Amino acid sequence: MEKNRVKNFKLQFIFIGFIIGLIIVSIIYAFTLSANNFLFTLKNLATIHTHGLQYYVIDAIPIFMALLGYLIGFYTQSIALKLDKLELQTQNASTNMLTFANNLAKGVLESEYEPSKDNSLGKILVNLRNSLLLNKKEEAQRKKEDEQRNWIAEGLAKFGDILRQNNDNIELLSYDLVSNLCRYIDAVQGGFFIINDEIEEDKFFELVAHFAYDRKKFNKKRLELSEGLVGRSAFEKSTIYIDEVPDNYVDITSGLGEANPRTLLIVPLKVNDIVYGVIEMASFHYFDPYKIEFVEKVAENIATTYSTVKINLKTAYLLSESREAAERLTQQEEEMRQNMEELQATQEEAAKQAEEFVSFTNSVNHTLIRAEYDINGVLLYANTKFLKKIGYTGNNEVEGHHISMFISDKDKTWFNEIWDTLAKGGRHFEGYMKHVTKSGKDLWTMATYTCVRNNAQGVDKILFLAIDTTEHKEQSLDLEGQIEAINQTSLKVEYAPSGRMLDCNDRFIKILGYSTEDLKDYSVVNFMGEDEQSDFEETWNKVVNGKPFRGQSKLITKSGKAKWFDVTYTAALNMYGEVSKIISIANDITEQKEMEILTKQQNELLKKQEEELKANEIALQKRLDDARKEVKQQFQEIEKVKIRNEKTLEGAHDAILTINQEGIIEFFNRAAENLWGYSRKEVLGKNVKILFSEVKNMLEDEMVYTLTHPEKRKMVGVRRETHIITKEGSPLDIIILLAGAKVQNEYAYTAFIQNIEVELF
Repeated sequence: MEKNRVKNFKLQFIFIGFIIGLIIVSIIYAFTLSANNFLFTLKNLATIHTHGLQYYVIDAIPIFMALLGYLIGFYTQSIALKLDKLELQTQNASTNMLTFANNLAKGVLESEYEPSKDNSLGKILVNLRNSLLLNKKEEAQRKKEDEQRNWIAEGLAKFGDILRQNNDNIELLSYDLVSNLCRYIDAVQGGFFIINDEIEEDKFFELVAHFAYDRKKFNKKRLELSEGLVGRSAFEKSTIYIDEVPDNYVDITSGLGEANPRTLLIVPLKVNDIVYGVIEMASFHYFDPYKIEFVEKVAENIATTYSTVKINLKTAYLLSESREAAERLTQQEEEMRQNMEELQATQEEAAKQAEEFVSFTNSVNHTLIRAEYDINGVLLYANTKFLKKIGYTGNNEVEGHHISMFISDKDKTWFNEIWDTLAKGGRHFEGYMKHVTKSGKDLWTMATYTCVRNNAQGVDKILFLAIDTTEHKEQSLDLEGQIEAINQTSLKVEYAPSGRMLDCNDRFIKILGYSTEDLKDYSVVNFMGEDEQSDFEETWNKVVNGKPFRGQSKLITKSGKAKWFDVTYTAALNMYGEVSKIISIANDITEQKEMEILTKQQNELLKKQEEELKANEIALQKRLDDARKEVKQQFQEIEKVKIRNEKTLEGAHDAILTINQEGIIEFFNRAAENLWGYSRKEVLGKNVKILFSEVKNMLEDEMVYTLTHPEKRKMVGVRRETHIITKEGSPLDIIILLAGAKVQNEYAYTAFIQNIEVELF
């Protein structure tokens, strides 16, 4: 396209130069012929050429002028082309970069932009785009994780409320749980199975609630403990998730009937490694990992509530049994009292001792768990408190059985050693002892096993006395577990109110790089820089006065490296309400803090780069304005040349007219007015056919035919003789020469017309 533009400008200037040359030659010959009293005819021109060679040089003037026009056009076009190219390149680069920057400002981060190698600003914008895309992805991921955590937290709160309602009705509670759980995780079916252990020898899974397709189902179903996926999940005490359930697979192995879901989720109701039942969920959609985790947490809460409900029901039953036993015991005591009164006369002393013994025994039985074993470990006697705590209803269920039935398999090794020592008359045992109840639950006690000796100082039997400490022990184990979890994930440090360091966990030592010996005389401020120490004194005083503190803190490692932590300081009180120590829990956020600092620096850099970009835009705009002014000046010069040429053509002796590519007359000189008899106003803006409409046999005259038909190709550069009809109707013979020019994709044609009927005098 640029080459064509260069060619067109060259042709234009060649044409102008050639026309000027013709005009000069015409003027010279006109003066020469006039000086010799000759008419302007070809015959007379040929005659004067015989007078000297200078006339041949004059004939070459149009060629020299055309060559000069070519050189001027070539030079002018080269300058214009360079300016156009520079402006186009600059405008394209600026437009692309500004479009890309505007897209970034509007948040359209997916727009593409390839800067040139030397465009450092463009590269910075691309790097900015990449950083923003990365931040956007990370933000979307964080948002998704927050939504999942909120979803789990709201769900746990919701099901916590459900568990606090109807917890005295297992069937109603089960349906509320399974129906709400199906709706919450978008499952189409759900089953709630519990282990029915009313008959010890015949335990099985019982379907107590079934929910399908947003409706309550009233199915009654029994599954054996080892049957199907429900039994497998309970046996393995783990979740089973099947994401591609084949056709008819549910029928065979699941407990939900003949549905054909896509996914199946089976979660055991487990707490303290004891399974109380199973929840089975089916869906036509895949379960996300966070939903599976949520169902497992809910299942654990359900198991805890269910175990509590079951214990309460069992406790109520045992309480009833205990009351009956107490009534029987009262009756027996009454009978014994009557017998003692009858024998009071002869056995007063014995009765007194027996009464004291019975009183002591009753006191023991009402306050302590009591049992007696022979040296082989066979139970001889167990009081009501023992039976109640261990989960049995009568002595006949336990008397005559070995003590091992109350001891877990995991504890038998170390317990057998204690028992062997007692059986041989060794030292008594005192401490925490764990028994297993009839339901398999742990019973923690503060116990003593004491040898009861006979007259020969041999071991007659072994007496067991204990106090139930299950609740306190489980709380203690739970606290120990929580402390261990904190030690695994967080830094834990204990300080005296004075700030002196008392203790810390291994994670604190590992991250800060100190040894136990290094920390011997350290205080809380030794890990901080000088700037942080002065600001921390006020915070510490508030913590010591009982106001917890949470915030970010920078600590210095042994190697001198700074690390950032999300830290809390909390005061621990003793039994008198006084601050005994300060506990600090901290989590390492160094990477997040460094990223935050880096992001801030990048933002400042981007702001500075934006200012530079604006300055560059102003300078670039100024350069463009200067270039436009220069091009405008050049085109004004060209326009002046054009006007000058038109004025020259206006004074020519030959008729000259110019038409555009649609055949409309745009130029009509004075000689043309004289030739045709039309005024300029009559023909300008009209079709050229107005001048040749009266020409006979127009179709046979190819020159006139192509000139008057815009769609036809013109006979450019060809001299032809033809004739015209003037306005008054007079015919004239003429010679016509047609020249063409293309300016900015538009063609213009100029006709040079000479009247050949003028004769020499």
